[in-house]
Amino acid sequence: MDIGVSTACLYPLETEKSLFEIASRGIKNAELFINSVDEAEGKIFEEIKSIIKSYDMNITSFHPFSSPMETLFLFGDYKRREDYLLDIYKRYFEKMGEIGADIFVLHGAILSSKVPDDRYLERYLRLYRTAKQFGITVVQENVCYCKSKSIEFLTKMSRELGDEVRFVIDLKQARRSGVDPFLLFNALGNKVIHLHVSDGNKECDCLPVGEGDFDFDRLMKHLQSLSYNGALVVELYRNNYEGYDELVHSANRLSRFASAYNFQISP
Repeated sequence: MDIGVSTACLYPLETEKSLFEIASRGIKNAELFINSVDEAEGKIFEEIKSIIKSYDMNITSFHPFSSPMETLFLFGDYKRREDYLLDIYKRYFEKMGEIGADIFVLHGAILSSKVPDDRYLERYLRLYRTAKQFGITVVQENVCYCKSKSIEFLTKMSRELGDEVRFVIDLKQARRSGVDPFLLFNALGNKVIHLHVSDGNKECDCLPVGEGDFDFDRLMKHLQSLSYNGALVVELYRNNYEGYDELVHSANRLSRFASAYNFQISP
């Protein structure tokens, strides 16, 4: 099991600087959240690759800033826009190959867009199959302001797309959606291959690990029952923690929880 931290935690610090702050504190696994097109090309991308190499890092996953575009481009009714975004994502898939990342996080269409389910499934499947040509898996994330907020919709995706769909569960997004994450685990089973982890309580839905009342023992038991071998990635908002060392503490606490249930933790 890979336990790491998302560069999104440090936003709006620039992505390469965020990655350095994580790496220099001994975190070996990271999700790379890029925040502009030029971060996946040219000098900035070369700097990102240099940090990865220098600190012997493992990039578990890749999350594009272009998520807000997906409603209009990927799931809209104008094919040129669909093709255009797909071409952008193909370039991302190529860059992911250069840094060893094989999971691509998708938010999808926003709830208010009223994208028909059939269109959504068809477009997701096209993206999923395109990504597979590059050795990449597109994972649908549960997001409180997207169609993926609904456990019923995610269950429909799982049922109708069969083996050509995978998921990432984000604990804070489940809280914001009023959805019990364990119901998501039950509904989606071993198609969940990635986790965005945070703690929370009644006062705050996003806290460092160990500072809320989320039942991590129950989570580990559940993951154990699924023979889960994906990553656990700490993903917090910048206003939900004080200093960068708290990200390390969260990752270390996760490692202790996982080790107690005999998960093999990668270095």
